[in-house]
Amino acid sequence: MKIYSVIMAGGVGSRFWPRSTKKMPKQLLKIFGENTMIQDTVERLKGLVEDDSIFVITNKLQRPEIIRQLPQIPEENIIEEPFGRNTAACIGLASVIIQEKTKDGVSIILPADHIIKEKDEFHKTLRTAAEFAYKSKGLVTIGIKPTRPETGYGYIQIDEKHVSHNVYNVLTFAEKPNYATAVRFLDSGDFLWNSGMFIWRVDTILEEIKQYLPDLNEGLVHISKDINKPAFSDTLAKIYGQLKSISIDYGVMEKSQKVYLTKGTFSWSDVGSWEEVYNLSKKDENGIAKTGEVFTDMVVDSYIYSPDKFAAVIGVDNLIIINSKDALLICRRDQSQNVKKVVDYLKVNKLTEYL
Repeated sequence: MKIYSVIMAGGVGSRFWPRSTKKMPKQLLKIFGENTMIQDTVERLKGLVEDDSIFVITNKLQRPEIIRQLPQIPEENIIEEPFGRNTAACIGLASVIIQEKTKDGVSIILPADHIIKEKDEFHKTLRTAAEFAYKSKGLVTIGIKPTRPETGYGYIQIDEKHVSHNVYNVLTFAEKPNYATAVRFLDSGDFLWNSGMFIWRVDTILEEIKQYLPDLNEGLVHISKDINKPAFSDTLAKIYGQLKSISIDYGVMEKSQKVYLTKGTFSWSDVGSWEEVYNLSKKDENGIAKTGEVFTDMVVDSYIYSPDKFAAVIGVDNLIIINSKDALLICRRDQSQNVKKVVDYLKVNKLTEYL
């Protein structure tokens, strides 16, 4: 069983404005520690996947920086999408490229910007999922046991009867719920957080794409004919421009009859907002997490980032303050999911210098 990994790294991280930009999005930043998020993602695969079996799907703006940050990954494995077409196209493209190397290889699909601790448990979970996916030709996703009624995550309901060791049948997928629904999910005990990680054989996922996303399949067939040929870039650009933007969850996972779940036995966060960064950061006795030369007085429970210039914050609580070179964000912690509205505003008003 040959194991590959596909790291999806084309997002712009709009909820992490103003630090996250088109050219330097969240996954390319040092949010925690000395490594960037994508460097941590690759480092986490050591001992499970060889460097030359790791593929990164990104875009033209981000590819040079990813090559710089990941010198251990062959440059030809850092693949540039000509257009963003959501996760189904991204995964399909990676799958036809891997299939040129091996027909039944197992592919681990990972976002580039998650925080995962307990590396050994992470590997144990992935090995269980990979072995099951290889033998059963099933589509396996990883579910995380909820620790709170989170409204920022999707959920997956499972049948608690084991199909195999730590592998369960999936009953339903649920979109991000309101708070009351999230409480019900938590109380039920059979709903888990949808981690956005997948494990399957490349031939299996391509068969399911063929069944449920025939237009995408048709495009992938055309693309696959020119892999490793001079015409590949032109063919990819031509075909990709015609593809429908759809997620793998909606396009395949919610329709397939081959979907299973492995419970992740490790701590996990998709770090989907500045509030989550605050929650994961070290804080002082007043609940303040700060970066840079920052003076505070009568401030509690806040996240303050100002590495480039002195900042003084007085008499406030529960705030996110991001003071970058080009822009300043101030918002209540419980409103941090709405930072993407700023990005929408900048796009509409053509203020691209701040994106």
